[in-house]
Amino acid sequence: MAKVACVDLFCGAGGLTHGFVLEGIPVKAGIDMDPSCKFPYETNNRNAKFVERDISEVSEKDLEQLFGNADVKILAGCAPCQPFSTYAQRYESDGKEGKWGLLYHFARLAEKTKPDVITMENVPTVAKHEVFDDFVASLKKAGYKVWHGVVDSSGYGVPQMRRRMVLLASKHGEIKMVPPTHSQPITVRQAIKSLSPIRAGEFSAKDKLHACSSLSEKNMKRIRVSKPGGTWRDWPQHLVADCHRSESGRTYPGVYGRMEWDKPAPTMTTQCYGFGNGRFGHPEQDRAISLREAAILQSFPSDYDFVPKDGEISFKVLGRLIGNAVPVGLGRAIARSIKTHLASIPAR
Repeated sequence: MAKVACVDLFCGAGGLTHGFVLEGIPVKAGIDMDPSCKFPYETNNRNAKFVERDISEVSEKDLEQLFGNADVKILAGCAPCQPFSTYAQRYESDGKEGKWGLLYHFARLAEKTKPDVITMENVPTVAKHEVFDDFVASLKKAGYKVWHGVVDSSGYGVPQMRRRMVLLASKHGEIKMVPPTHSQPITVRQAIKSLSPIRAGEFSAKDKLHACSSLSEKNMKRIRVSKPGGTWRDWPQHLVADCHRSESGRTYPGVYGRMEWDKPAPTMTTQCYGFGNGRFGHPEQDRAISLREAAILQSFPSDYDFVPKDGEISFKVLGRLIGNAVPVGLGRAIARSIKTHLASIPAR
């Protein structure tokens, strides 16, 4: 059998890598400049090495060393999506500086190392920008067959509504995403109902990641009158925030909301631990969802370690790692798509 190796750029806490590992695709290394990623990445993906490096400083030689003597090389990555999101207010005109330039570095490494398969995941709006068009064009010019499309992660076993742009490219012919595996999405109830009840500002003695942020006195009053699936418009007027009384604030009904038990969760963000940051209120308990619940809704296994036993729980850091992650279920679907493609290639 051909020896396969994958390198995961912008690996984060390891969501994409873990999906590949669970599907039997060996991942040699993950590269990210955030040192907070090292522990969860290496602890849960023991054969993969974490490389703390800015992608702009990664060379062709560095990648070749990580790939080793593999017969089939896979280059994967999810460039930070913030500059491509609908909330990004500023767009650099040439698209080649700062975070906008990350895809150009991805393309540079792809052109230099010529992996057999390339995959990228990002927000759907990335396709509206010049940098994405340039990325696709560079792959096609290098001889790759490219497929890309927007997929809903809930169709692949992720218990949240998370639409993402997925790109697949191969030197060996046509490649595409496998069809959805779940005709009915996994619900919040199915995903997190079994976790033990906790109060706002507390954590579980059995699992320190099952911790939730505290609530102010006013926010506790607000969550107590919040309905699953409802909005702040259901509240008594004295609890409505001033910003929502204004004309501009009326268009944001999704903040300060509770999830619904029998629907998938909303998209997890880097601030998914905060009741006021979106529809991140627990469906039943008077609190925001816990970090563990957020990770499970991102389809991480319930025992995925994010911090050492004696490590500190930082909601800001862990919220970033969890919210930015590629859902493991989507990672598995991408891996299966690559495996299906590789199996169709005649033996060389």
